[in-house]
Amino acid sequence: MTSIINVSLTNQDINDYSIKNISNKQSDINQKLNHDPKYETINQLAKDTLNIDLPESQSSTNRALFVFSKNNLIRKAARTNCVVLAMEVHLPNKDKRPLSEKLEITENYFLGIFTCEAFLKIIALGFILHSGSYLRNIWNILDFVVVVTGFLTMFMTTGSGVNLRTLRAVRVLRPLKLVSGVPSLQVVLTSIIKAMAPLLQIGILVLFAILIFAIVGLEFYSGVFHVTCFEQNNPTELPAYIPEAPGLVPCQPVDTHTRPPGAFICPSGYICKGYWEGPNYGITSFDNIGYAMLTVFQCITMEGWTDVLYMTNRTYGSRFNWIYFIPLIVIGAFLLINLVLGVLSGEFAKERERVEKRRAFLKLRRQQQSDRELNGYLDWIQRAEEVILAEEQTSFAQRLKIIKARKRAEKVRRRSNDAEKRAIAAELENYEAELKAKRKFKIPGTEALFQYHKQFRYAVRRLIKSQKFYMIVIMLVLLNALCVSIEFYGQPAWLTDFLYFSEFIFLGLFLFEMIVKIYGLGCLIYFHSTFNIFDFAVVFASLFEIVWQIFYPSDSFGFSALRSIRLLRIFKITRYWASLRNLVLSLLNAMRSILSLLFLLFLFMLIFALLGMQLFGGEFNFDDGKPGQNFDTFVKALLTVFQILTGEDWNMIMYDGIRSQGGVNNGGFVYCIYFVLLVLFGNYTLLNVFLAIAVDNLANAQELTAAEEEEQRLADQLAEQQEDRENSKTNLNQPPKIEIDQINERKYSGIEEYGKSLTAQMGNKYCDNYSTMQKFQSDIEQGIDQETQGNQDSPTQPQLYGKPMLPYSSMFIFSSTNPVRRFCHFVVNLRYFDLFIMIVIVSSSLALAAEDPVSENSIRNCLLEYFDHAFTCVFAIEM
Repeated sequence: MTSIINVSLTNQDINDYSIKNISNKQSDINQKLNHDPKYETINQLAKDTLNIDLPESQSSTNRALFVFSKNNLIRKAARTNCVVLAMEVHLPNKDKRPLSEKLEITENYFLGIFTCEAFLKIIALGFILHSGSYLRNIWNILDFVVVVTGFLTMFMTTGSGVNLRTLRAVRVLRPLKLVSGVPSLQVVLTSIIKAMAPLLQIGILVLFAILIFAIVGLEFYSGVFHVTCFEQNNPTELPAYIPEAPGLVPCQPVDTHTRPPGAFICPSGYICKGYWEGPNYGITSFDNIGYAMLTVFQCITMEGWTDVLYMTNRTYGSRFNWIYFIPLIVIGAFLLINLVLGVLSGEFAKERERVEKRRAFLKLRRQQQSDRELNGYLDWIQRAEEVILAEEQTSFAQRLKIIKARKRAEKVRRRSNDAEKRAIAAELENYEAELKAKRKFKIPGTEALFQYHKQFRYAVRRLIKSQKFYMIVIMLVLLNALCVSIEFYGQPAWLTDFLYFSEFIFLGLFLFEMIVKIYGLGCLIYFHSTFNIFDFAVVFASLFEIVWQIFYPSDSFGFSALRSIRLLRIFKITRYWASLRNLVLSLLNAMRSILSLLFLLFLFMLIFALLGMQLFGGEFNFDDGKPGQNFDTFVKALLTVFQILTGEDWNMIMYDGIRSQGGVNNGGFVYCIYFVLLVLFGNYTLLNVFLAIAVDNLANAQELTAAEEEEQRLADQLAEQQEDRENSKTNLNQPPKIEIDQINERKYSGIEEYGKSLTAQMGNKYCDNYSTMQKFQSDIEQGIDQETQGNQDSPTQPQLYGKPMLPYSSMFIFSSTNPVRRFCHFVVNLRYFDLFIMIVIVSSSLALAAEDPVSENSIRNCLLEYFDHAFTCVFAIEM
């Protein structure tokens, strides 16, 4: 310790250092730890300040299972393997391109890399027995399954009886290894994982509802979709088309005179028989519980449910089928499925709150850790003091020498200060001489001109920062967008000329705005704003386009379309709209979660696109051609998966998938699981997380708005109290004055006399504090209430049973004492008057629903017309 610290320091020096500098050191250390990203730990700060090394804490930040860093070879291999899987192109009849054959060779190398990864992790962490071992982590289990299935597909041949296509499909789970390298997915993934338990309960409830409706549909509609119209001359082959029908449809095998209303009867020359496989290649049916549950699930997704309803109407008529389908949609689609949104919203809010609390806890723990290390630093200094005091054995003569040396040093310091003062004085004299020389050559009047210029620039700056200038610019932007949007094909020549010249006018106005802003704000402040940079780019591009069209009239870069993007300026209005500003700020704060969810959604689409390529690649080859939605290439597969996520015609893609794998008769039905899982986890889980984030941020925005309103209300109250205190101080020596505005002298004469009496009683009294004035005002208000109550009880203001009558005239005709008005007031306030009107409204609605729109002159319509006249009279009397 004596080799580090100078022993010649005295005890007074140590005390001065301890008192003056240690508190400053503590504040500096806290400031550096909180604001300087260079000092992430106290260790780095200690290295820079004390040149000592403190023990480093072992951290595993951004390391996968404490083995691999974020940019290790294994994760790069996972990304490369995703690219290889996406580059495959599937051809019909299992043909392969040379590129696909080369890509299959790389599977062995990737399998070797992933095997080495699993082997190293097993050695480093253990296999399964203890906590924290390899198979105790869900991602490691996934990796282990991928490796094992990879070896199975390598050693098994196509003639072994095992479906290698299904085993190879497990390879698409490898992109999930990328998740461990994205820390920002923690909130979203944890929210979804923690929501699995309540989602499973909702799934069981939905499954129970689907099972009930499937059993009911199995009882009523089993086998009814297999009957259609056949030609009587050829009753064994399906006809190419059926007259009066959009293709092959179910029919009603009964006589025309006894058919149910709405049922389809085969036209003449056709007979209704049951040799048809059914609509949608036999997939849409209620023949067994499996097909019935799939049909019910399709109806719950509200995609193609009306087709199923109309097919049942063609068989049984349209009288009672709605009783089955309407509750199915209301209970299944409107109620049960939307419970997923509520669960995800609640779990996301809980997870976000948990993460915020964890961040606050980590910040507090970091602060406590810095305090502990700082206390150790202070203990080190105190020990140094003790060592110095213990080793300091100087004599009286040595202390005298130290004092004399300090005095000599003080004299030298004073001499140096005198020299510095003389140098500063010489510099000031030179500066004054330069100023005098500049004044000799200055033009007369330039100072006043410069002052006027500065004042004008300040005025321009205040103008461009005003709300009026901002609203004028917004109106110009809206007008410019309107002129751009009203252009249409085949427009008249005058409109073309008007739009052409209006573009020059708007360009001149925006150019003037840009020049004024640059002049008032300066280039540095102007280009500091992103909106100003965008405006400058748009104006410059418009000028460039005009100059280009002068020299090359036939060519255009299309920069005029960028001018409509100026509408983004409208978002700046949030500066004056508190609730909208809070909503935008909440959404911006949630941008990290939204981006993480987008990445997770893309990863989900990637996995299902690759899985679809493995299952259906090159299989969508039908006699009527190949549909546009297929899985032959990665781009088409990704687009098809995205279409299914949006719910648009996902059932038609499922029909093609089942048909490509053999249809309903050759085991193709099992492939519907792929599409059901894609809809469940993609459409109803991941996409609902967007709504959960939006709902959570909307609640945060409302809380912020309510807090701001409460803060503003408290500020107004404080301002009013302060103003009342100031008024009470200025009116201490004056008698209180009472002013009652807009009072009818005849009606409120008693109130005025009461106020005058109180004024006479208290006019000579001294109001020494504010509470006396408040008591006086409360007495006045009490007197006004008493007089008002007395006036209401007087016979000049009549009051019947129920609500009191207003003391004003009705329609400038009926006064408050008019008998007709009193009778109407009595009828309207009867107990059963509102109930009678509600009954009339319901009856009128039923009469409107009972009208026959086809036969206008029917007896029913004539009878309902008389009822309509009666209802109109009742409503007129009621009004």
